[in-house]
Amino acid sequence: MKLHYWLLAVQCLIFSCSKRDKPPVTEPAPVGPIPTQAQLDWHDMRMNAFIHFTINTFTDREWGMGSEPEKEFNPTELNVDQWISVLKETGFKGVILTCKHHDGFCLWPSKYTEHDIANTPFMNGKGDIVRLVSDACKKNGLKFGVYLSPWDRNHKDYGKPEYVTYYRNQLNELFDNYGPIFEMWFDGANGGDGFYGGKNETRRINGSTYYDWPATLDLVRSKNPDIIFFSDAGPSVRWVGNEKGLAGETNWNNISIDTLYAGKAGIENLLNTGSENGTSWVPAETDVSIRPGWFYHAKEDSLVKSPGRLFDIYLRSVGRGSVLLLNVPPDRRGLFHDEDVKALKGFKEMLDQEFKTDLATDAETEATNVRGDNEKYSSSNVIDKDPETYWATDDGVVSSQLILKLGSIRKIKYVKLAEYIKLGQRVKSFKLIYHKDGEWFDLAEGTTIGHERIVEVSAETDAVKLVINDSKACPLISAIEIY
Repeated sequence: MKLHYWLLAVQCLIFSCSKRDKPPVTEPAPVGPIPTQAQLDWHDMRMNAFIHFTINTFTDREWGMGSEPEKEFNPTELNVDQWISVLKETGFKGVILTCKHHDGFCLWPSKYTEHDIANTPFMNGKGDIVRLVSDACKKNGLKFGVYLSPWDRNHKDYGKPEYVTYYRNQLNELFDNYGPIFEMWFDGANGGDGFYGGKNETRRINGSTYYDWPATLDLVRSKNPDIIFFSDAGPSVRWVGNEKGLAGETNWNNISIDTLYAGKAGIENLLNTGSENGTSWVPAETDVSIRPGWFYHAKEDSLVKSPGRLFDIYLRSVGRGSVLLLNVPPDRRGLFHDEDVKALKGFKEMLDQEFKTDLATDAETEATNVRGDNEKYSSSNVIDKDPETYWATDDGVVSSQLILKLGSIRKIKYVKLAEYIKLGQRVKSFKLIYHKDGEWFDLAEGTTIGHERIVEVSAETDAVKLVINDSKACPLISAIEIY
């Protein structure tokens, strides 16, 4: 009996020592810049809508000169609820309205200019489309954002310090009266010919210094600390470098913004791919119009992008870790045209159909390395539908493999991958391999993953293997889905 207790004591001592000798499993350290909570929320939106609607809609132009008479603006059947309800039905999470384009015409009654909706026949000068869109977004649960062009071809003081004060005054109007506003959008079109208070002339400005953006952004942050700022260089999200709906196949969320500013020439490729070693988290937003132009033109009614084309854009924007910003311009009635609505609904049907059933939900998983052999970082985390869990490897293990066994031969078309980006973007190179008849075959390969990567594939298989070839640090994969 005494021998039994002695052996038991020895076993307990050995077990206790082994536990003490085994270091605790620590959470992976962040790598590079990491996103704010506001940026994470923006990533999760995936699809937002742009709405270009102003006096250009009625003059059949893309860029107004600033000399257009206010009386030209007069939608006859305006129905903002139609816009927002269609967008909600077809999967969009937010709306950015062109409150003022380069022509300077304002869609709200601004006390700082006469070139606005208050001086139009619409609703006898009592209309306020910014108010209508903001209210409709609240009603339908969509977030509301604003585009306020820095360039103003109507204002007499453009190019002078007084105009910057005017621009900030109008930002105060928008943020004080129409919030909450989740994103402020401004682009790089700055300076050139215009009306400028009756002076038909060309005015140039220094885009890197004229607007004093740091002070302007501080003003807006004082009203909404979590505001997302879009411009070529961010600072919250960046332009994707084109208006075709194409994020880079390599798409780092990182970029160094020290020498960048809205309108700087020659940075399109950098904006498209980002920078592996960039010092700031500034993800790409992919803006594209459902029509050839940004404003409505009747001659483009037959040129609306098809559902299939919109789906292709989705794969090359959201499917490359970006957020899609799709422009849908109301017509002269003040309605989304039937062709645009038809395309949007067909696009949503395709999304629902193509991503209807995740074949990986009940898969058996195994990985060549699991961080600390701890269940917290198990390979099964990639299929649990919880974005807060992830598969991780030990520190220093930057190449590894994870297998999903489907249980039977299935035909597959897409593989979705997602990194746990709260701790930084890591994966530099990956490959997908599929299993059939006892052998493994190459399926696809890529570089970055980021928030979401959708890989188009074609195979019949009973297992898929994710091979991480290289990573900036131990890879953190939060989701793998197979369709």
